[in-house]
Amino acid sequence: MDLQLLDLVGAAQAVASKKISSVEMVQWSLDRLKTTGVALNAVFQIYEEEALERAKLLDQLQAQGQSLGLLHGVPLAHKDLYSVAGHESHVGSKILRGRVASSNAKVINLLEAQGEVNLASLHMCEFALSPTGFNLHYGHGKNPWNPEMSCGGSSSGSGIAVAARLVYGSLGSDTGGSIRHPSAMCGVTGLKTTAAFISEEGVFPLAPSLDVVGPMAQTARDCARILTVISEHAKNYEEHLNGDLRGVRIGIPRTYYRENVDQEMAIALDLSLDVLRHRGAQLVEVEVPDMSLINSMMVRVMAFESLGIHREWLKTRPEDYAEQVRLRIELGHTFTTEQYQQAMSARKGILENFVRTSFANCDVLHVPTIQVQTPSIADSSSGTGLEILQKLAQVTQVTKSLNYLGLPGMSVPAGFSKVGMPLAFQLIGRSLDEALLLKTADAYQSETSWHKKIPQLQ
Repeated sequence: MDLQLLDLVGAAQAVASKKISSVEMVQWSLDRLKTTGVALNAVFQIYEEEALERAKLLDQLQAQGQSLGLLHGVPLAHKDLYSVAGHESHVGSKILRGRVASSNAKVINLLEAQGEVNLASLHMCEFALSPTGFNLHYGHGKNPWNPEMSCGGSSSGSGIAVAARLVYGSLGSDTGGSIRHPSAMCGVTGLKTTAAFISEEGVFPLAPSLDVVGPMAQTARDCARILTVISEHAKNYEEHLNGDLRGVRIGIPRTYYRENVDQEMAIALDLSLDVLRHRGAQLVEVEVPDMSLINSMMVRVMAFESLGIHREWLKTRPEDYAEQVRLRIELGHTFTTEQYQQAMSARKGILENFVRTSFANCDVLHVPTIQVQTPSIADSSSGTGLEILQKLAQVTQVTKSLNYLGLPGMSVPAGFSKVGMPLAFQLIGRSLDEALLLKTADAYQSETSWHKKIPQLQ
C-alpha cells in the first residue's frame, strides 16, 4: 500500500479495515517527519516514543473489538500554539522557549477522543505574525513544491506537512489568513471556521476576537471529518458531500477581490467556476460593500489586541522579536482604547451590511485566496521593515476582512502556475455555514485532481 496516495479519510478506512496497523502507519509518518519534515523545516518537536505507544494501544483496542473513533490510528500533527500536556509550545518565538504545557488544548482532547495519534508540533511563524512562513529564530518554512519559495503562514508547518504527505491532517489557526495562506501556497485544503465556533481553550492567542481554529488537510472531506470532531459533532459534516451543487448560487464579486489579481490566478479562478457550474451551481455576479473600511477595522483590532498580549515583553525583551514581527505588534500604539472600542462596537453593523449586500442573491462567494502568486522567501523577507510590511499586505489583501467579520472561509487547490507553484480559490459563507463551503469544495474536488498532486521532493 502506497501511504502517500491515501488522504485522511482513506487512512482511517485502511486502519479500520485492518489493511494496515496504526503502528505501521505512524512509523511511516514519523520517518517522513524526521527526514523530509526536517529538511523542509516543518517540524519543531517530534513525539516519537509517545506516538508509537499510543498507536500500539489503539491497535490493541481494535483487536479487542472496541468501537473505533472517526480518526482511529491516523497520524496527525499540529501547529505549535496548541498546548499538548508535557510538551514545550514556544509559539515560534524565543520568548516562550521552555514553556511546557500542563494540559492539552480542548481540541487536542477532542481529536484524541476520536483516535488521532499526535506525532509532532509543527513549525509556525513567530507569535503567528507572518503570512509567508517567515521565522527569524528557527528558519523559514520551505515550500515542498520549491524550497526557495514561501510556504505561507502563520500555519507554515501545517501546510508543508500536509502537502508533503508527512501527516494526513493538521490543525492550524487563522487571525488574518493564517490557515488559508499556507493552504493556497502549498496546495492543500484549509478551512477558517466561524468566529467563536470552535474552542480556543489552550491555544496561544494573537488577537483573541479574531483568532479561529480550523483544519488543514488534502481534501474537503478530510476537513469535514476533522470539523465534525472538533465541533463536538455539531453536525456530521461529511453527510451531504455528494458532488451535487444544483440549487447552490455562487456569487462572483467583480470589484475589489478581482482587482489587481495575477493573470494566471484569474485564469485558474475562471476555470474553477466552470467546474462548479458543471456540478450544477448557478453563477451570479454580486456586489460587495466598502472593503477598505472592513480592512481598517480589522487592522485596528488586531494591532490593539496583540499589543495587549505583548506589551510587557516589548518593554523587557524587545531584542527577542524579529523586526518585522515587532513592527506589526507596535502598530497597536497608534490606536487608542476608544478607537479599538469603536471598531468592536461597529462590528455587528458592518457584518450585517456585508451579508445583506454580498449575499443578497447568492449562497456562497467565490474569490481568490491570494491575489498574487507565491513569493520567494528571499523577496518576501528582504528590504526595509516598511517595504516588507507592504509586501505582506499584498498577501493578506483578500483574507483579513473575514476575521473581523467572523465569517467562514475556505482555500481550495485550483491548479499550478507556469513555474509549478499551487494556485487556489477561496469560498466565503455566512456564519456557521461551513457545511456549504465543504459541500462546494468537495463537489469541485470530485471533478478535479489538483488536491491529489504530490510534490516531487529531492
